[in-house]
Amino acid sequence: MEHLIQLLQQYSTVEENVSLSTMTTLRVGGLAHYVVYPKTEIALMEMLERLHKENIPVKLIGKGSNLLASDDYYEGVCIRLDRTLTDVYFEETTCVVQAGASIIALSHNAMSHSLSGLEFACGIPGTVAGAVYMNAGAYKSCIYDVISEIYVLRNNKCEWVSREEITWGYRYSTFQEHSDWVILAVRIQLTFKDQNEIRTMMDTRRQRRIEAQPLDYPSAGSIFRNPSEHYAWEYIEGCKLRGLQIGGAMVSNKHANWIINVDHAKASDVKELITKVQEEVMKLYEVQLRPEIEFFNWKSK
Repeated sequence: MEHLIQLLQQYSTVEENVSLSTMTTLRVGGLAHYVVYPKTEIALMEMLERLHKENIPVKLIGKGSNLLASDDYYEGVCIRLDRTLTDVYFEETTCVVQAGASIIALSHNAMSHSLSGLEFACGIPGTVAGAVYMNAGAYKSCIYDVISEIYVLRNNKCEWVSREEITWGYRYSTFQEHSDWVILAVRIQLTFKDQNEIRTMMDTRRQRRIEAQPLDYPSAGSIFRNPSEHYAWEYIEGCKLRGLQIGGAMVSNKHANWIINVDHAKASDVKELITKVQEEVMKLYEVQLRPEIEFFNWKSK
């Protein structure tokens, strides 16, 4: 283990035995053996190569806003980019941003440059890389709409990849099928617009979120993807599941597609509640609700 510590410290800031509950917005999850913050992109590349050669499990975590980490101990290395790889560069209507930058901060930064296109992201608590990974979106817009290129580490090579080379869908991108690909940066194309109009739209949407979403409790936002026929919350509400609670996890009374941590929930409480909601919706509507969140470090049974 001393050898691994020395390896990690050469390339990054290292923390040991960190609770995943501090790295996820649901505030659940067990301990992670190592959490590291790479010093530079080169350091990240070298560290990943060495960890791969030594067969040490690796997980990149952004803001943890779409992650349900189990209560189990994670023996591997969690890599986080949100302290060091956060640079943003604007030139005319083009923005190049590193993977670890906050998408919320980026949307406000764009507004300050009178650039429109990221208003939808002003309430998404994730990193730029996380937004690309999930093709995050809101208000009928998504990150795909503004991306022109993605800077990717794959096959031991860094390269700019056009958005056309990636398959996209509702809360989906090809990156979900390639855990060995690492998003390093994104080139975004925006448009000039009156700054006051942009600000007004973002303020209006912030007020809508406050009114419609249970922001006063830890959560992962929407739990289920919306089926083609109706919104997921309509099925959940139709089953009268608002307020349903297992352990410290509860289906929100304010927004039925949100599960909130109301009383020191365990990850297992959240997972059990997700399964219960799926079962009830299937029973009444014969509709399979698909989780939008990612399950991490769960042992298959």
